[in-house]
Amino acid sequence: MHKRTLLSLAALAALGALASPAFAQTKPDQLERVEVTGSRILSLNAESAAPIQVLSAADIAASGVANLQELLLKSPVFGTPAISRTNSNFSTSSAGVSTVDLRNLGSNRTLVLVNGRRYVSGVPGDSAVDFNTIPADFIERVEVMTGGASSTYGSDAVAGVVNVILKRNFQGLRLDAQMGQSEEGDDKKKKVSITFGMNGAEGQGNLMVNLSASQQGAVYSRDRDFAAVDQASRGAFVTGDVADIFTIQRPFYSSFAPQGRFFYSPGFNADGTRITRNFTFNGSGQEIPFSTNGPAGDGVGATGYNRSAIRTIAIPTDRLMLASKGEFNLNDSNSVFFEANYAATKTKTRLEPFPLDSTDLGGLIPAEFMVNGVKMRNPLVPDTIFNNATDRDGDGLKDYNFTRRMSDIENRGNKANRDTFRLLAGVKGDITKTWSYEAYAAHSFTKEGQTGTGQVNVMNFMNALSAVADVNDVNGNGNRTEAICKDAIARDQGCVAANIFGANKLSAAAARYIHAPSSLNTRLTQNLAGVSISGEPFSMPAGPVGMAFGAEYRKETSSTEFDALTQTGLNAGNALPNTAGAFDVQEAFAEVRLPLLKNLPLVKSLDAQAAVRQGKYSTVGNTTSWNSGLDWGINSTFRVRANYSVSTRAPNIDELYLAPSQTFPTGLADPCVGVTAADTSATAVACKAAPGVAANIAANGKFTLTQADLQGVSGFDSGNPNLGAEKGKSTTIGIVVTPKTIDLLRDFTFTADYYKIKIADAINTPGRQYALNQCYGGGNTSFCNFIKRRPADIGPNSAGSLEFIDETSANTGGDLVEGVDLTASHRTRLGGGTFNSRLAYTYIMQAYNQPTPEADKNYSQGEVGNARHRFVLNLGYNIGNIGVAATATYFGKSYLEDNFMRDNFPGSTKNDGKIGSRTYLDLQANYKLGKSEIYFGIDNALATKAPLIISGLPGNTTGAETNASVYDAIGRRYYVGLRYSM
Repeated sequence: MHKRTLLSLAALAALGALASPAFAQTKPDQLERVEVTGSRILSLNAESAAPIQVLSAADIAASGVANLQELLLKSPVFGTPAISRTNSNFSTSSAGVSTVDLRNLGSNRTLVLVNGRRYVSGVPGDSAVDFNTIPADFIERVEVMTGGASSTYGSDAVAGVVNVILKRNFQGLRLDAQMGQSEEGDDKKKKVSITFGMNGAEGQGNLMVNLSASQQGAVYSRDRDFAAVDQASRGAFVTGDVADIFTIQRPFYSSFAPQGRFFYSPGFNADGTRITRNFTFNGSGQEIPFSTNGPAGDGVGATGYNRSAIRTIAIPTDRLMLASKGEFNLNDSNSVFFEANYAATKTKTRLEPFPLDSTDLGGLIPAEFMVNGVKMRNPLVPDTIFNNATDRDGDGLKDYNFTRRMSDIENRGNKANRDTFRLLAGVKGDITKTWSYEAYAAHSFTKEGQTGTGQVNVMNFMNALSAVADVNDVNGNGNRTEAICKDAIARDQGCVAANIFGANKLSAAAARYIHAPSSLNTRLTQNLAGVSISGEPFSMPAGPVGMAFGAEYRKETSSTEFDALTQTGLNAGNALPNTAGAFDVQEAFAEVRLPLLKNLPLVKSLDAQAAVRQGKYSTVGNTTSWNSGLDWGINSTFRVRANYSVSTRAPNIDELYLAPSQTFPTGLADPCVGVTAADTSATAVACKAAPGVAANIAANGKFTLTQADLQGVSGFDSGNPNLGAEKGKSTTIGIVVTPKTIDLLRDFTFTADYYKIKIADAINTPGRQYALNQCYGGGNTSFCNFIKRRPADIGPNSAGSLEFIDETSANTGGDLVEGVDLTASHRTRLGGGTFNSRLAYTYIMQAYNQPTPEADKNYSQGEVGNARHRFVLNLGYNIGNIGVAATATYFGKSYLEDNFMRDNFPGSTKNDGKIGSRTYLDLQANYKLGKSEIYFGIDNALATKAPLIISGLPGNTTGAETNASVYDAIGRRYYVGLRYSM
């Protein structure tokens, strides 16, 4: 597929090159009307009533990034990305995808455009675009407009728009090659990009092609001291004392160990309660007590497993991209154009071997079997179990159960190959001197093929555990005590008896029989067609009226197909059924810009604008979006802008149709912990109504959970076909200061904008913690239908412990974010060179979500990933052939989630969960020598360490021991590169 697609795009580019003499371009003496992000009206002097921040090609070059996401996330208007290299190692699909999230309202509320048109998603069932597929060196600039823009671009633009503008009229050849690595010798980066452009005869038109490839290497947890050993918050997991919340409990190993932990029951106590015994093995194969973290009283030490020795902080990602665009002149007034993109991305995740609980295989495991009416022992079962075990399930056979880390199979992980293809073609031109048109159609798709390792085939495993002595010499080797699978059909299918009693005891043949390689194939498609007309129907005293109207059609499909064992959960892991869905939408839109006043005292110009879009979805029916804005130029120095918009977002395919998919949530606080028999509170009454909780209290005096219980919660996520569209209301009011009459500040610009975005009927999940709190004393027992507790002790898990908490998408109470953006930029001559500076600052006044319309608001301003204060400062100085640049990115002090603190540490204060501010400094220097430019850069030059947000705390990224979506978990990095132009 890769070769065929590359050849097709290369042929398309070559065909354009052959036709290059007729390429279209604006005539030199003709003023060009341009379209600004947020509007479809072409104008000679385009100003936006909504705030727009711009990143130029020079900004991209000065950052040295291989992926545009890395640069965008430095801007304070962007929140925590849903998916990146450093937060997706445990993802079942889409690992390594690069998404962005304006205002922390969700990547599905940030619309990404390329040249003002939609771009295909990189995530099945979602609308989030993968920035891995857009070559950074092919970009002219990126315009970021915050606030609702659905009336202009349709659904998903609730938080705003990221409009990637590709290079235009590029001529010549440009090469960019770069390599780098971290201070620790990992995170190796290689990048090469070639951009070619040519104009047609007499300067008419342009054809451009970009071919780029990049590699970013892995960073493993074991190679960072702060993440090399499993650890946890002592306050969250051990003492329950808020003073210990940032105290590290290390080690805090997994109780699923490679040597296994084995449970059996020799009988009953005098009071009728069942006796349970357990043990494990040391390195010499001797039976010893199990002590997860050690030291045990008998001196055996820790017997748990260090998962961090295998985990990944940043997954390796390889990219190959081919992009092309061009325009062909039909006559003096009309032209055709195309855009073509192909991207191939490879990623590889790696995590610890599978933690198997015998309950995954069905429960209790027989130690003996009936064969031809005779009980036969499994000869691999140790004497300690066989001689002391009793029958616990009523089948008359001794049994045991176990937990075991399946290290003698393979590490878990996935290799993914992701292909994205987009082809857009259209025609545009002038109808009259003041009216123009554009029509286009596009077909795009993203597909992913993924193979995984480390899971087990449940049925094969049970066959392999059902072993007896080969008394009839079935193997023909004369060894009648050798263990074989008792089932003859299973033996014919390759069954080999499994020895699970000790580390690395499983034979290679048994491991091959038990191993269940997994597969995943996803595909999503996007088909677009649109037509628009823009012009100036008449003039008012203050100038011509601008108008645009048109129609668009869009159809999207998505499918996710897992292998048969994964679909049913018969690989002992997450049960992930296939998901498929589709929708289409027909839309019509209109927009008008009215010049109200001009050249009056205190009114240099006053323009009003309004837009409306009507859509008809196959899923949610009719939707309406609209906006209105005012742009008031007081004089040449001051300009005031205001914008109000009502945006809609229809649910995406996964939100509607996702089949129940298993997950393992962390960081939950069980409201029943600590409840006693005498407790009469509403929470206690609800808790004790669960038989398992009552049994736990009877055995322990109060409801108590173990480490295995805390690590053993599962659940299913699912879509909701009854969802309705959500509606966002966005307000922005701002001022622009450009003191051009002051020589010293001629190139100075300052902006200040207030923003508020409120979303009603927001499509979210209420949250598992909210479900727990409501079920147990919160007053809404309907959430109890989503919760299942264990009725009795099962293996390492306690009676009453949480087994499943399910959740589904819903139209919730809503989301809100409110704050202020400030920007300042200045350019001046200094010491014979040019000094540039730019500051972008965001202050979050408030942000919240409501799990249901009746629920209290969950405020998140100031929490990790949503710091109240954020800024990025860019400084640059160029003199002669030398240039230097510095970027400082600041994250203000933050706090752990209020809900987490309240639920886990009643009476705690906000400062108990305080996390200090962080500043990251990136540097780059370049030297131009003729047509060449050599550059050298240091990212995180100060080696600023990420705050320790350890396991058990909200925001923790598994394997990184911090929030790797927000903070840099990799450390100082160096790179060097060469650019050559001709």
